[in-house]
Amino acid sequence: MTEIGSAEADIRGKPRTSALLRQEQFDATPANPNPDPDGGRRLDEPLPDRGLHRIVVVGGGAAGLELATRLGERLGRRRQASVMLVESARTHLWKPLLHEVAAGSMDPSEYEVNYLAQAHWHGFRYRFGAMIGVDRLPKEVHIAATVDDEGRQITPPRSVGYDTLVIAIGSVTNDFGTPGVAEHAVPLETPAQAARFNRRLINACIRAQTQEGPIRPGQLHVAIVGAGATGAELAADLHRTSRELVGYGLDRIDPQRDIRIVLIEAAERILPALPERISEAARRLLDRMGVEVHTGAKVTEVTADGLRLADGSVIPSELVVWAAGVKASEVLRHIDGLEVNRINQLMVEPTLQTTRDPDIFAIGDCAACPRPGESTPVPPRAQAAHQEAAHMVRQIERRLRGEPLLPYIYRDFGSLISLGQHNTVGDLTGFLFGRGFFVEGLFAGFMYRSLRLLHERALHGTPRALFDLLVRALSRRTGPEVKLH
Repeated sequence: MTEIGSAEADIRGKPRTSALLRQEQFDATPANPNPDPDGGRRLDEPLPDRGLHRIVVVGGGAAGLELATRLGERLGRRRQASVMLVESARTHLWKPLLHEVAAGSMDPSEYEVNYLAQAHWHGFRYRFGAMIGVDRLPKEVHIAATVDDEGRQITPPRSVGYDTLVIAIGSVTNDFGTPGVAEHAVPLETPAQAARFNRRLINACIRAQTQEGPIRPGQLHVAIVGAGATGAELAADLHRTSRELVGYGLDRIDPQRDIRIVLIEAAERILPALPERISEAARRLLDRMGVEVHTGAKVTEVTADGLRLADGSVIPSELVVWAAGVKASEVLRHIDGLEVNRINQLMVEPTLQTTRDPDIFAIGDCAACPRPGESTPVPPRAQAAHQEAAHMVRQIERRLRGEPLLPYIYRDFGSLISLGQHNTVGDLTGFLFGRGFFVEGLFAGFMYRSLRLLHERALHGTPRALFDLLVRALSRRTGPEVKLH
């Protein structure tokens, strides 16, 4: 507006619950993809799929996982095509939830989807590893090796063949070359990064409680760079959870005196990509909470103890979140001659086919999809990813039948911003009779939560999504309001 489980016997024998398959059991990172000149890769093609049309989806975010799930259900199960998902993480968490993980208001294990289990249940195959290249002539996707925390190889470098390739690897944080961001700021691209920030926040509070001297200026300050949806929602959530955290016996900390949340935006207003009415309403709510908001403020450097702005002023803070912009991964710039724009997004036709290869499609944040009558492409938003995934299912089915492909038309259903328990505001453009209207309060909050339910419904079906919603609602009554570890 934010990624395998136990043995296969366990997966078959237990109910579909994400808590069963914990991400921390399987932390792994891509190894050096080219330990020798040819990378040592081998072609990884399942024997039972020989002769079927090979559909490979790279990236298991909202768009990629919804697409792979639907294709697996409609084509993979019926042996009409081979469907494979390539993803560098073990579990998936809907990206708009990352700010809640960072703030500690949500336990990610309650919402994670395990890729291996999802593939087993929905008729597609999952390959663990990061895409490092594509050869368009032999039609192969190259996957990096993976290693565990001890440096032992989990999976070797390998390649998978495709007849239709869909790239949906999402976006990464754009630091615009600002000095110190990589060293001192935490981005919110993955659940691991969100959990890392949450650990730093909890550690900072415990350190302040147990240290010998007084709390230093800036020691418990949080600076959030970028007042888009992620930044604004994180600021509101942190205002609440930091105070609840202190309430669990950290009596040396005075929230009003020691904890300070600062939101910094280079544009002249917060939420610059959204209608001005939403921006003004959100700003009033943040002001009411006591979140300090700076607009028209460009960060020129991030240091270990604060931020430096273009006007020379310094904002002290030992905890910095960078949410100021996005771009597509650098790997897309080097994919066998495919056309990209200045932020590495793949240029696509209205059919979602890349401009230089009709067998390769791109969807989600990594695709620059044109909009008729607009100078800017389809925005990188969750609703666009959901729509493009649904459209791609129909496109691939038409492709298999030899029918002409149809253009994708983006429908903007509006924007909703959740400011924690304080309020939800938004504009439901085109939601009712083609006209937009401003919403806030309980109805807006209900509509905001329904967006996550739509994603879960696409992955699990309506009965499962509603059951999970009920279970989580009941479990929240028996645990702490904020994640404490």
